[in-house]
Amino acid sequence: MVFLLKTLFASKEFKKPRNYLRSKFIDTVRLHVKGGTGGTGLPKFGGMGGQGGCVYCIGREKANLRDIMGKYRGKTITATHGEDSRKTKIVGNPGGDVKLEVPLGVTVYSEEGKVLGSIDTEEETVILARGGPGGTPENQYLGHYGQVQHIRLDLKLIADIGLVGFPNAGKSSLLKAISRAKPKIASYPFTTIKPNKGVIMYKDKRQISIADLPGLIEGAHINVGLGHQFLRHVERTKLLLFIADVQGFQLSPKHHIRSCLETVLLLNKELELYDPELLQKPAVLAVNKMDTVGAEDTFKQIQESFQNIDRVLETIPEEIRPDNVISFENIIGISALKSGESIEELKGLLRKRLDEYADENDPDIVKPDQLLKRTMAAIRERGPQVT
Repeated sequence: MVFLLKTLFASKEFKKPRNYLRSKFIDTVRLHVKGGTGGTGLPKFGGMGGQGGCVYCIGREKANLRDIMGKYRGKTITATHGEDSRKTKIVGNPGGDVKLEVPLGVTVYSEEGKVLGSIDTEEETVILARGGPGGTPENQYLGHYGQVQHIRLDLKLIADIGLVGFPNAGKSSLLKAISRAKPKIASYPFTTIKPNKGVIMYKDKRQISIADLPGLIEGAHINVGLGHQFLRHVERTKLLLFIADVQGFQLSPKHHIRSCLETVLLLNKELELYDPELLQKPAVLAVNKMDTVGAEDTFKQIQESFQNIDRVLETIPEEIRPDNVISFENIIGISALKSGESIEELKGLLRKRLDEYADENDPDIVKPDQLLKRTMAAIRERGPQVT
């Protein structure tokens, strides 16, 4: 038996992940939580025991799951018990709560996979384990045990825009050019092994958040490479910004060389296999490295291909052919390393698409541009004021 296990774990299927695929970024934590027991009542005087404390999480912009994991790994997080009723204090004090500060974007799951709640805004709370009620006449003055359960905290990064692309496509370079973020940039795959989040600043103070997520590889939908560690973050974005190298992509000499078009379709397929609903999000395609030789001709071919995508799909190998092709709102050529006109054009385009998204999903929201126009119109209607 021991020999069999050693043989299995020595095989290629059970190789440990390579160091560059090990991210220090933690987006999943499992915890054992226990609410406090309610205090005992005092039947002779009708005294009531205190409520047991609760364990709950609260949203904090600067919190992270690594701190929680370091502090509570292998431990039970227990709230304190409610105080017993006594002659000198008929009503016992409630037990103390335990407050876990978690980053925005956390979803809480029970052991059975049921969603208990999510944290999307500062100060928002979700109860993880309720305290037991104190002793009262209804329960024969006996305090009850608090709730005990295993829970999972899953972080799904919240951002307006999610960058989708294979390793070395230029996502980190684009994030640096388009926002204030300072991601690590190098000319080899897997530079990004944890999400980077930046903010696009506009002259009128409008801000749009954008997330550079770890590069996908073929098989990500079944958790190959960084797999689900990337894909779960796509779910909480409003718009997808696909980025592809105009020269195509090859992960290693062992892998096929994919053209730019094949790269985009393969990204499409990975998202589709993970969650088909992701294809319903608005999307923009940015073809990067347009400053290279022959880029203009390739870019025109890509545009023409998406205009006749049904015919083109017949020529694409079945293993990378998606069943449903995502509909790109725009296809734009950029040079991420040269912060020029193409980057400014992309910034304007992304803003326009997000404004359209807001109109479609919440028509009651008034955008800054609209508010300014309405204010100026109101001033003109009132005319000059005589004092």
